[in-house]
Amino acid sequence: MQNQHAHTQSLQEKPEVTFIVTAYNLPAEMLRECLESILALDFDEKRREIILIDDGSDETPLTELKDLVRHIIYYRQDNQGVSAARNAGLRIATGKFIQFIDGDDLLIPENYQHCLKILDEKQPDMLFFNMTTKQKSVKSEIDCKGPFQGSDYMRHHNIQSSVCSYIFHRCLLGNLHFTVNKQFTEDEEFTPMLLLRSEKLYKTEVKAYFYRQHQQSATHQKSEECLRKRFDDSIDTILRLNDKADRMPQADRQAMQRRVAQLTMDYIYNVIVETRDRKFLDQQLAELQKKGLFPLPDRNYTKKYSWFRRMTNSKTGLRMLMLVLPYTKKER
Repeated sequence: MQNQHAHTQSLQEKPEVTFIVTAYNLPAEMLRECLESILALDFDEKRREIILIDDGSDETPLTELKDLVRHIIYYRQDNQGVSAARNAGLRIATGKFIQFIDGDDLLIPENYQHCLKILDEKQPDMLFFNMTTKQKSVKSEIDCKGPFQGSDYMRHHNIQSSVCSYIFHRCLLGNLHFTVNKQFTEDEEFTPMLLLRSEKLYKTEVKAYFYRQHQQSATHQKSEECLRKRFDDSIDTILRLNDKADRMPQADRQAMQRRVAQLTMDYIYNVIVETRDRKFLDQQLAELQKKGLFPLPDRNYTKKYSWFRRMTNSKTGLRMLMLVLPYTKKER
């Protein structure tokens, strides 16, 4: 079920940036908006490559995107999930830098242009920027911090794991790829592993990516089956990263241990908020304890982490969390 459409770019010309767009059963107009946000960039056509991975949609979107076909490489595969779709994009990509975009989201051209400028001037391994849920929020602080060494940055900062929140040099990949069959935590393993390979990381506060919140997105599914899948994916990812940490050099291991602790805290938080079930929470804490992941490590990562760790270390604290957290908005 594969179909590929190649644009007119010469095979001898290597693009600067490959934009990998993944889509499955999206409205054509939503996908058009995404692609046009890339085309709106002040970026020479020879310097960009746009790959659209159709993960087995019921109908191809090309019939309604005929006027954009010449600008993209279209690849259609059997439905295998977003991880497999991104892996397919990575196999096809020829650009020096990679930018992932979910087909229901879009770039904010005025702000993303600043990221391209940093790319030209700094030639980073990775460049992190901010995401926003406000499409018309184009005013951002123009800044650039760095360079940082990846493992050092991860030892001292919480990170935004979404692969759509950064541009990266494809030389970092090596044999790294997305773990398939993950519906909810596909980014949580990929991003820290990529970050540890970075020697020249930059960060800007510019809001360059519009994340569209809608009820059809995977993270908004609230059925018992979806919640169970989210929890299973989360635990599997935490255990995989924890196992990798044990085999890393000290600096990388410390960085990954911080990430594992943060993900474990997030997991406990989500169990409380999404289920409000004390019996289920106690079962999950017992399982985490068997794996050596609970109680949370006594580290001063952040004030929020230290407070949460203390609260989860007592029955009274857990009781208070069960009463309060479901009615508070998670800090993002």
